[in-house]
Amino acid sequence: QFEERESNPFPSTTSSSNGGLPPPVLKKRKRYRKEYPGESKGITEEMRFVAMKLRNDKGSSKNDVSDNGDESDGSWEPSIEGFLKYLVDSKLVFETIERVVEVSNDVSYAYFRRTGLERSEGLAQDLEWFSQQGMAIPEPSNPGISYASYLKELAETSPPLFLSHFYNVYFSHIAAGQVIAKQVADKLLKERQLEFFNWDGDEQVFLQGIRETLNRLAEVGA
Repeated sequence: QFEERESNPFPSTTSSSNGGLPPPVLKKRKRYRKEYPGESKGITEEMRFVAMKLRNDKGSSKNDVSDNGDESDGSWEPSIEGFLKYLVDSKLVFETIERVVEVSNDVSYAYFRRTGLERSEGLAQDLEWFSQQGMAIPEPSNPGISYASYLKELAETSPPLFLSHFYNVYFSHIAAGQVIAKQVADKLLKERQLEFFNWDGDEQVFLQGIRETLNRLAEVGA
């Protein structure tokens, strides 16, 4: 008996009542992950929460700081030159995303053609008007060119990421960009109304259509 116990110092815990079978393995209860904020309402609401978090995390301090490190007194004044640079870069970005969805063979992009939100044609008309007034139209800036190139790359490599940018470009323009740009234009141009801010319909309805389509595509791909 001593020799048997020494050769097997860990006696079996298997009960003789189960025929020598090992004890049953208890499965852990499946835990469902916590939903991201806005996820239950669709991918676009989830993106909005992420965008707001980034804005809050990287938001400016209470006092603005100028390029030389001094606190700004808020007396910044817009210029025609700066506004033209903004319009030129905006035209490049809108042209890029509109062309991608128009010519791409990716079936998911076909849902976003001729949505009513297209801006590049109106921007082209505005820049032509500025040119007729004798103003020099600048070339796109390096940040504008880099972002347009990045969008083209995403369109080829990651349609979901491209469509996220596609939506956010229009959303940010409608939600805030055009409001600020209109104020600048009113200050610089007085009575001139730019085509950039004109819509053939209700832009909020157009944007809602994009939002619903993106949510449906996200559900199919989930």
